[in-house]
Amino acid sequence: LEAKVKVKVVDRTWLILDIFAQHARSREGKAQVSLAQMEYLLPRLRGWGESLSRQAGGRAGGATGGVGTRGPGETKLETDRRRIRAQMTRLRRDLAGMASVRRTKRAARRRHATPSVAIAGYTNAGKSSLLNRLTGAGVLVEDALFATLDPTTRRVGLPSGRVATFSDTVGFVRHLPHQLVEAFRSTLEEVADADLLIHVVDGSEAFPLDQVAAVRTGLGEVLDAAGDGGAPPPELLVVNKVDVIDDLARTELAAALPGAVFVSAHTGAGLDELFERVRTEVGRHDVEMFVDVPFDRGAVVSRIHADGEVLDTEHHGTGTRMRVRVPAALAGELAEFSGETG
Repeated sequence: LEAKVKVKVVDRTWLILDIFAQHARSREGKAQVSLAQMEYLLPRLRGWGESLSRQAGGRAGGATGGVGTRGPGETKLETDRRRIRAQMTRLRRDLAGMASVRRTKRAARRRHATPSVAIAGYTNAGKSSLLNRLTGAGVLVEDALFATLDPTTRRVGLPSGRVATFSDTVGFVRHLPHQLVEAFRSTLEEVADADLLIHVVDGSEAFPLDQVAAVRTGLGEVLDAAGDGGAPPPELLVVNKVDVIDDLARTELAAALPGAVFVSAHTGAGLDELFERVRTEVGRHDVEMFVDVPFDRGAVVSRIHADGEVLDTEHHGTGTRMRVRVPAALAGELAEFSGETG
């Protein structure tokens, strides 16, 4: 076909990889794109006859050599494959080093009992716009497919005063190519490790329910690849772009997606309800307890405010008595100050 039409012909997967390559910004994103392209290209390299022979093997090129001695040697096709494999090995080594940095950061967040929220959804559903509206992250926003490749994580205070991290992820598509599941593990790891998944749906699309199904299928593949057995974190459906859909479409979506929150990242409509739902979801395993904190342990009070929720406060002669709701890990650390448990 290329020979006939005189232009480059690509399949769907290579087209997606080309789009990814245009949007990769960070060193890690570029490395992931390169690795995915090489993995896809390697088994598809093709040669064009004897002109690819580069060197003779043994005496095959000499006057006394010939067929049956040691063969024609390495072809250009074989050389290209060898070089691609070497580059893939280097890229995997580099990406493994970057992954260890991400694991260290996530471990630090877990130690401080900071809930993590991953924002996922179909490509161009408005995930980056929603993250910007929620956190003021300043993430690139474009009306284009796969505008987000590099994971962006931002801290934000919830209505209770508790701090959570919100992470943007790459958009899903139907029949997600295997190379993308593997190569873009870094951004999708945020989904596997999250305490809550915000699944963003473009309410203005013609077939939003099909996109919901495609994302859930893709998430299953990602979690299988991550070794989590395909068990996703709790999902909160968020229907975005309600400012451009009519009342009938909204009613139909509300019936089809019970429990969904309807928002507009453009106008800010529905964000208060979304924040409240997030607060409830990330605190579903919290422990309510009473603590008596001496006045000279102010750092403990600050920690409770940052990682938990203060329900009531009463000062007395030696310190502060507080009724708090905190993560289980922090509750264990506060045991020395605890009184009765709620």
